Formats: sequence, C-alpha cells, structure tokens
Amino acid sequence: MTTKTALVTGANKGIGLEIARELRALGLHVLVGARDPLRGKEAAEALGADFLQLDVTDPDSIAAAAAQVEVLDVLVNNAGVLLERGALPSVTPVQMLRDAYEVNVFGVVAVTNAFLPALRRAETARIVNLGSGLGSLHFAADPAHVYAQNPLLAYNSSKSALSAVTLAYANELRGTSIKVNVADPGYCATDLNFHSGPRTPSQGAIAAVRLATLPADGPTGGFFDEDGSVPW
Repeated sequence: MTTKTALVTGANKGIGLEIARELRALGLHVLVGARDPLRGKEAAEALGADFLQLDVTDPDSIAAAAAQVEVLDVLVNNAGVLLERGALPSVTPVQMLRDAYEVNVFGVVAVTNAFLPALRRAETARIVNLGSGLGSLHFAADPAHVYAQNPLLAYNSSKSALSAVTLAYANELRGTSIKVNVADPGYCATDLNFHSGPRTPSQGAIAAVRLATLPADGPTGGFFDEDGSVPW
C-alpha cells in the first residue's frame, strides 16, 4: 500500500507541529511546511518527517514547493496570524486587516490552488483549514457569548472569510473524492496568543487530524471541533 502524504503549513511549532506529529504517528509521510528553514528542518527531523520550505505569502515560494509534490493526500492549511492585542474595531488600522488576510485568507487560497493538481492525483484527498470559533457569526451575534466580547476585527473577520472560502472549495469539489472542511482547535496556548489559552496544542490538533483522515462517507463543507459541528 502506498504511504499517504500530508502537508501541514506553519508546522514548525504550536498546533501545526502537533497536527504533523499526529499524522506522522498514523503512518503518513508528513511534509513540514515552514518559512524558516532552520526551525522547519529541526521540527521535521524531530518528527521523522520532511521539511518543505513554504511561505504562504510568497507566490514564488508556493510555486517552488508545489513543484516538489507530485501527489498529495492531505493539505492542512494551518499557518495563520493574530495581529491584534485587544484593539477595538474602531481603532484597528486597515493595514492590520490587510496583513491578517494576506496569511489567513489569501495564503490559504494561494496554497490550495497551487497544490490542487497534486490533491486531484490522489485516490482520495482531504483539505483542512484551521478556523476559529471567533470567526463564527452565530457566536458573534450573541452579545452574551464570550466570543462576542472579543471583537478582534482583523483576526475574527479573516476566520469568517476562511469559512466562506472553505465552502466555495467544498462546493466546487463536491463531485470529487476531495473533502474540504474547517477545524476549530479551540483556545490553545500557543505563540499566537502568548500561551494564554487553557487548551494544549495537542488538544487543538484533534479536530484537524480527524478531518484529515475522514473516511469516504465523511462530511465535506462543514465546520467542526472535536465534539462535532460548530455553527457558522
């Protein structure tokens, strides 16, 4: 049986590293996607994986990475940024939104498009986008919900946009063997939030790993955490 290959972006630390670790433990050939060659290679070596230099904001880097992968069974778009530090929407610089979308939205689209030919060559393939409950419009519309009390304009709206992007790909690929879903890792302690979250990166990886290894009758076009569906 041919070993399946998985690419995890931003996999040199945090939740991405744990996703890569879990997929490697399941027997997949894992590509650790990272901007920094030193950190990426160190992470890959520790996991028994391979390093793939990949900056999701650099078209040349994305193209060079995609050219090295003939067949891809799993793509986990994990790389992301949170740039606000408690700023209210009314004082959030527009440039901050541009910078957040460059990684959290445009980077996902660019990477997905570049690797889609390799994903189509797989017998079955899975695309998992790392979202956030902070991007749920359902939660944001409830003033009493804790997420509504954290109006991080750039981050939250970029994750909402990522959900729309996910649905667009899921609908385009619905007639194929490629499934596309959003994973909500929950509030995990990572560099992204100065390790303030109550959950571990390992816990945050659960939903993504589950979606990356869905059976043939698994869902597509959904938003899930480890307990089940999350409202859009």
